[in-house]
Amino acid sequence: MLQHVQSLILQILSGRIASPTFTSSSLLHYLTQTNLNLNSTHVHLYEAIINAHVQSQLPEQALFYFTQMIGKGLVSGPNTFNNLLGFLIKSNWFEKAWCFFNETKGKVELDVYSFGIMIKGCCEAGDLNRGFELLVQLEGMGWSPNVVIYTTLIDGCCKNGDIELAKKLFCKMGELGLVANQYTYTVLINGFFKKGLKKDGFELYEEMKHNGVFPNLYTYNCMINEYCSDGRTSRAFELFDEMRERGVVCNVVTYNTLIGGLCREKRVWEAERLVDQMKSVGISANLVTFNMLIDGFCKVGKLDKASSLFDQLKSVGQSPTLVTYNVLVAGFSRAGNLVHVADLVREMEERGIFPSKVTYTILIDAVVRSGDMEKAFQIYSSMEKAGLVPDVYTYGVLIHGLCMKGNMKEASKLFKSMIEKHLEPNDVIYNTIILGYCKEGSSYRALRLLKEMSENRLVPNVATYSSTIVVLCNDGKWTEAEVLLKAMIESGLKPSISIYNMISRAKNDT
Repeated sequence: MLQHVQSLILQILSGRIASPTFTSSSLLHYLTQTNLNLNSTHVHLYEAIINAHVQSQLPEQALFYFTQMIGKGLVSGPNTFNNLLGFLIKSNWFEKAWCFFNETKGKVELDVYSFGIMIKGCCEAGDLNRGFELLVQLEGMGWSPNVVIYTTLIDGCCKNGDIELAKKLFCKMGELGLVANQYTYTVLINGFFKKGLKKDGFELYEEMKHNGVFPNLYTYNCMINEYCSDGRTSRAFELFDEMRERGVVCNVVTYNTLIGGLCREKRVWEAERLVDQMKSVGISANLVTFNMLIDGFCKVGKLDKASSLFDQLKSVGQSPTLVTYNVLVAGFSRAGNLVHVADLVREMEERGIFPSKVTYTILIDAVVRSGDMEKAFQIYSSMEKAGLVPDVYTYGVLIHGLCMKGNMKEASKLFKSMIEKHLEPNDVIYNTIILGYCKEGSSYRALRLLKEMSENRLVPNVATYSSTIVVLCNDGKWTEAEVLLKAMIESGLKPSISIYNMISRAKNDT
């Protein structure tokens, strides 16, 4: 009967049964009236109706019937509660799920999975404190957290940047006799890599295999991504071969990661062949695949091929995004083809995609490279009028252009204005403006900015140190030049022989 009830409710909710009098509530009322003294039947009727509403993606109504059931003193089993709780979390109703869990936990039967679902919701919402509160409650009830709960918390800690706590939880699992599975190892390995702890990540991967836990698709994808990011594409392909030999089926993420690795190494034709291989095993190239290939061909100057891929992308029913257009705009900008850049911007706007901060910065960089600073500032003004706030990179491009033109007065004004707007100049901007001052022979200003860099814990590059030492020597300030030479060596940079000779000559001339 219960299956029939749930089927009827689903038909009512989908509109296949349409009647003002025959509703979920009327059906429930009729069935509970005909089974007046059968509480267990009433519970099952409510559960069927609640599950039907969950299946129909109707959270408010599902909650209404669950609350009504509890209000009548009926005690539901954990399955329906867990089903509804999981649905609320998947519907991005975390706060509602939290309240529902806490308000009903003394009135319904819970199990370890109930806590696991809520802990997962807390971790996904970035609220680890509540997640650990639930862990304490779970243990206080005399229940033991399972591997899934620990894996969820470890993943939450990693995503929150607390790798030390993740490691402690991993060790505690072992102490409790819980055996880490593929997912546990993978989330912690990924957490290590995200924190830049490559050695720890690789060691844990070896420990995982040593303990007889075989890597799964996500482990392999994580490892392949790290090798590709590290420029060790050949090692990534060794893992790619290994996973296929072991029967682990690759997905589009696996292929995209390898394609991205090849494109970063400018091995774009190999990347394109890998796309063909991907298609041969039934995996379609997605937008990410196209964007990486287009970017790869743009960066090696093969703009005709990039344009051909762009047309192919549209012909297979994919819609170009802002990222796609930015990649193409950057490619044609680097080539100095500003006419095609204008056509691309016009096309993206016709598609309802408006230039972002990144797009404007690329456009400014293009006209700066062509030497048209007036046009660059016009685009900068348009950017501000569009309500976009220039970032450090936008300022960096403009300052670079002014310095190349020898317009240090305007470069200095722009440098000060970004500081007033609480934007911290990066090492590239400092190096650029210091070199600009060196070109005009202003050793005082160059040295002042070098000291400022040091105070901001930024490291000047070889060119900045060398140029400032040269201009100091030209001004006869060899003592300051020697101090700077010492700082250069201490920062791990190697001065050229000509710098030593320059200081020696400056000493002899005084």
